[in-house]
Amino acid sequence: MGALSNLRVLDLTQVLAGPYCTMLLADMGADVVKVERPGGDLIRSNPPFVADADEEAYGGYFQSINRGKRSVELDFGEESDREDFLSLVEEADVVVENYRAGTMEKYDLGYETLAAHNPSLIYSSIRGFGDPRTGETDRQGQPSFDLVAQALGGVMEITGPADGPPTKVGPGIGDLFTATLNCIGILAALNHRERTGKGKYVDTGMYDAMISLTERAIYQHSYTGQAPTRRGNAHPTLFPYDAFETADGYAVIAAFGTNHWNALCDAMARPDLAEAYPTPADRLEDREPLLAEIAAWAGDRTTDDLVETLEGRVPAAPVQTTADIFADPHVHAREMLVSVEQPGADADVEIAGNPIKMTETPPEPTGRAPLLDEHREELLGERAETAADD
Repeated sequence: MGALSNLRVLDLTQVLAGPYCTMLLADMGADVVKVERPGGDLIRSNPPFVADADEEAYGGYFQSINRGKRSVELDFGEESDREDFLSLVEEADVVVENYRAGTMEKYDLGYETLAAHNPSLIYSSIRGFGDPRTGETDRQGQPSFDLVAQALGGVMEITGPADGPPTKVGPGIGDLFTATLNCIGILAALNHRERTGKGKYVDTGMYDAMISLTERAIYQHSYTGQAPTRRGNAHPTLFPYDAFETADGYAVIAAFGTNHWNALCDAMARPDLAEAYPTPADRLEDREPLLAEIAAWAGDRTTDDLVETLEGRVPAAPVQTTADIFADPHVHAREMLVSVEQPGADADVEIAGNPIKMTETPPEPTGRAPLLDEHREELLGERAETAADD
């Protein structure tokens, strides 16, 4: 029994942000019903696929963030399908959607309509620019993706080499961080419902989420009056805190605390640096020549040698590839790689596990992602049989 196994979630989302949010809920035990538009989630056909497999129902993108859910295909343009959806709403605890503002209202399925059918319902939306109910702006209704959110929210301006262009962060944090915040909002609303019996609307905008994520840049601008920009792998107020090239790769060193700085100087056989730069302010002031000293020391060593030399004394780690991650015993011990069935392929595939750990009810994927409309009969029951007879 999962921590949320008493909950049913209707998931009207697609692509990344919404499905990731509801995946977190599914991993924690919620019964997540993926209500898909005709043809299904846009991302079902996105690669990668298993090499040499027969035709597959979906690729790795869809599998990774839709595991453990059930699927029903509904066309809100059809009255009977809207009625089917409302019948599901009456028994649901949460509805999550990530359409543009106004889309659900077009079908008379907005929050107010659904709340009339189920007053205790938690209705949650993930949009690029939020919903007018919680703060109206002229951006609402515009489409948005991760790239747009990272650009507007300041992430790209502070990411990348100092002499290079603004750079997108690799993972889709505009989607993933927004999704995680939305999940927190849903859980808070459920807790409030537990105390009051009342449902509510939860709204998380991608642009808003990126401003929250770049909190460092916000306070820096406020305190200094200057807009922060790119610094590569360095930190604006902590030193040393950077990536260094080794003889065979890269490693990171985070030795901004005086205890770690002294330990680093000891490992480098440079007690003179520890004596000359005893405070963080001293080290920040002369960060460029000190950076060169550390870089020279790191460049003479392999990544493994550097990390082993510092291990236990200074925060340091290799810059790993995904192949390194798959080979790391820590990752397996923490169950962060999960094997699931891939329809259309003879072999299982591995997807990222759930980082939320707890005793008694540990979150975990409960199976593969669903086939399109796979669970219509069990979800709609007699209504599905009646429709088939007609």
